Amino acid sequence: MKFRLATAQYDISFLHNWEDYTTKIYRWVNEARTHDAKLLLFPEYFSMELASLFPPAVYQDLGRQLVALQSLHDAFLQLFSGLAQQQGVTIVAGTFPVRQEDGRYTNRAWLFRPDGSRAFQDKQKMTRFEQEHWHISPGRELQALDSDVGKLGICTCYDSEFPLLARELVRQGANLILVPSCTDGLAGYNRVRIGCQARALENQCYVAQAALVGEAAWSEAVDVNMGAAAVYTPVDYGYPVDGILSIGTLNQPQWVYADLDLAGLQQVREHGQVRNYRDWSDYPLPN
Repeated sequence: MKFRLATAQYDISFLHNWEDYTTKIYRWVNEARTHDAKLLLFPEYFSMELASLFPPAVYQDLGRQLVALQSLHDAFLQLFSGLAQQQGVTIVAGTFPVRQEDGRYTNRAWLFRPDGSRAFQDKQKMTRFEQEHWHISPGRELQALDSDVGKLGICTCYDSEFPLLARELVRQGANLILVPSCTDGLAGYNRVRIGCQARALENQCYVAQAALVGEAAWSEAVDVNMGAAAVYTPVDYGYPVDGILSIGTLNQPQWVYADLDLAGLQQVREHGQVRNYRDWSDYPLPN
């Protein structure tokens, strides 16, 4: 299937009310649709700007902001589900920290389909900040998700740095790995970027990265955000010689667009200069 992907360099804001948020999200989604995008990817923790809707005693406290955000989770789901249906697009709405029945919080990436259905993928690997200071817990399942444009895999930020996670999603049929990311410096951004390019190389698939950008001095969780959105490819016949199909200007709010042909990947896997996808069979995954 051929389609246009839009991946975001999304600028974090301080919001005054819910209407500010919906206006901003509508503007972003509408802009992507005017460029004929069928799949929209927002970055990790882009939902944390919603914490600014609460009093300072809440948004300045790592624990209290997680509790407060749960009161907005249903409205968040309704907003993006409605937009996906109205605009006829698939939206991966970055991530939202979600409280589980056992009291744990997971970093959840929601996928919204044009037919009103939705699915999610929880982040599997926690950074030190998430684990030691914010007490976000890892997800327990890893599954490729069905969409109108084919099966998708989601490796949130740090997950992209672990080869077997992406490989398992590709094994399940995902030819596109989506990486919503949030990094607070160039080193972190480059770790994720290098991970994305490596996963595209190893699996001869597409990998799309979204990035949170801008400063939010009011939030300990997402105070500084740096990066660039991009779409990476195999490095072989028919693809860019550097494996970069499209990339944004560092730290500048914008959509980054790329036209993808998922079916075309089979050609390079079978007839490319190298056969990384096939040759993984020499190194079987552990049970």
